[in-house]
Amino acid sequence: MGTDYTTFQPLQFDCGTTTGQFRARPVSFVRPRKSTDPLVERARSIWSAGDYDRIAAGFRHEARTFVRRQNLHRGISVLDAACGSGNLTIPAARTGARVTGFDIVPALLGATADWATREGLVIRLDQGTVEELPYPDAQFDVALSMFGIMFAPRPDRVVRELTRVVRPGGRIALANWTPDGFVGTMLKAHTARVPAPPGLASPLAWGDEATIRERLDSRDWDVRVRRRTLTFRYPHMSAGTADLFRSSYGPTVRTFAALDEQQRADFAAELTDLWARHQKPGALTTEVDSDYLEVVAFRK
Repeated sequence: MGTDYTTFQPLQFDCGTTTGQFRARPVSFVRPRKSTDPLVERARSIWSAGDYDRIAAGFRHEARTFVRRQNLHRGISVLDAACGSGNLTIPAARTGARVTGFDIVPALLGATADWATREGLVIRLDQGTVEELPYPDAQFDVALSMFGIMFAPRPDRVVRELTRVVRPGGRIALANWTPDGFVGTMLKAHTARVPAPPGLASPLAWGDEATIRERLDSRDWDVRVRRRTLTFRYPHMSAGTADLFRSSYGPTVRTFAALDEQQRADFAAELTDLWARHQKPGALTTEVDSDYLEVVAFRK
């Protein structure tokens, strides 16, 4: 299982050569018989919509701080699971760690590769689902994920894979949106209009401490959690930021696509009001706080 992909043609990128060139090539992996997983395909479709890098730019400062707290250093092996456009991948690589970024969306891996090339960083990037990681057992010292693995459809598979690929004595560090924070409120507004498929676990459960301790079995993990706050920063006022999410944030793009014309107008007004109500007083551009749960768990 560790080298299999279920749905997508795997890709690998080697980034940041000594000459500053970028190389990309397809890599052959062992695959099971051809199959389609509708839940994985749904996730890929959501996060391929829009331009997530424009959203990630609004909390890139917090990603750098998150990586600094992990005390990474030269020579250790780090996985950025569901890495998006590289918010954690690049700061982690700057420490000298051997970093692998992994994501379901090829375009986001391409954005990470471009960033790595601009900085002359050597990283590895692979495509696939975090429910089935293509790596040997105990390969990584650290696995990171910021608002990433929480959106995989089956958390039990994600936990199984993290437990498998992180070595004993290693750790995972996760940042997950809380159910009652700003993003939690915004995502609930989405599902109120377009519900998720029946039986699908809420991604916001990853931001609940009790759920985290249930999922990360104490026989395998020593779990430590802390609630933190980041500030979204975008060069727009509330209406402009609501429009940015409508055009660039996958869940918002897909929600609008499922609505009729009047519902879209109503939802656009709701999102603008949400950003306006949470705007910091006196700020001339968007500054909105959102809580997340930081989870650091040590592999036993």
